[in-house]
Amino acid sequence: MKLERLLSIIILLMNRRMVQAKELAERFEVSVRTIYRDVEAIHAAGIPVVTYQGTNGGIGLTEGYRLDRNVMTNDELAAIVTALRSISTSYGSEQHLRLMEKINSVVAPDYAEEFHHKTSSVWIDYAPWDGNERLQPKLQLLKEAIDSCLTVGLTYSNAEGELSRRQIEPHTLVLKGRQWYLQAYCLEKEQFRLFKLLRMKDLEIAPGRTFVRRQLPPETHDSARSPSGELPQAKEIVLRFDDDARHLAEEWFGIEALSPAADGRWQVKKAYPQDEWLYRFILGLGHQVEVIEPVHLREIIASRAAHIAEKYKSRAPT
Repeated sequence: MKLERLLSIIILLMNRRMVQAKELAERFEVSVRTIYRDVEAIHAAGIPVVTYQGTNGGIGLTEGYRLDRNVMTNDELAAIVTALRSISTSYGSEQHLRLMEKINSVVAPDYAEEFHHKTSSVWIDYAPWDGNERLQPKLQLLKEAIDSCLTVGLTYSNAEGELSRRQIEPHTLVLKGRQWYLQAYCLEKEQFRLFKLLRMKDLEIAPGRTFVRRQLPPETHDSARSPSGELPQAKEIVLRFDDDARHLAEEWFGIEALSPAADGRWQVKKAYPQDEWLYRFILGLGHQVEVIEPVHLREIIASRAAHIAEKYKSRAPT
């Protein structure tokens, strides 16, 4: 993009006394004429660019000129780099890496060590423990489709395991609760839906089939919505943990959420949409947790636990 190229040229000129137009043209894969037009645009923006003629000539900034560093403080630049590094753990992007390089290049040398310390003091890793390799091709394909406004065909498996072929207009990638989703307009359903990337397969960009971005309905910005597009109703549940499983409750809900129960165990009250995710989550906590309320949720978990136990009562499969 032109804006990114202009910013890159400015940063290069700040760090090098002089650069030849031919070198810039090769670096950004444009013509020398385009580079000179970029230089004119930079000069028009108030940055004093000077061109030097002759064999050893080139393009440079007026001697002694520096961009106003008050636009962003070193702490603000460090915060941006920290955020970019964290996002890159789940959503790798060459643009993120280039931007981090650019920011590092404008940091004063006498501040470099402190800057490195600040940008490495916090590390937020969004990637799952088993890595993110299986999602990266989907993320890259969908990002390309979003940027180019191209429709995408895919096979989707809903919460009930039903497969269907969809044609969608991708709008926004959403990272929610360590899971990637896509807000897209479904051409079959003729409405916006929230699709989970792990439930997608056989993704294909439709060549040449572009679309005009639609206005997102206000409610679609709520990333808590289910893939059906409906906002799930959260209801309070009460869980009780055995004393030796207190650490498990603290890990999931935080120390402040725990309160002592009358029977010596530990109790947690939280509001959740009561759906398949919740059933699997509670069963995944193991035998040291018990659903106290509501009664119907307790019965669902008991039924599923009994079904699991029944499978293991029979002899081992051969």
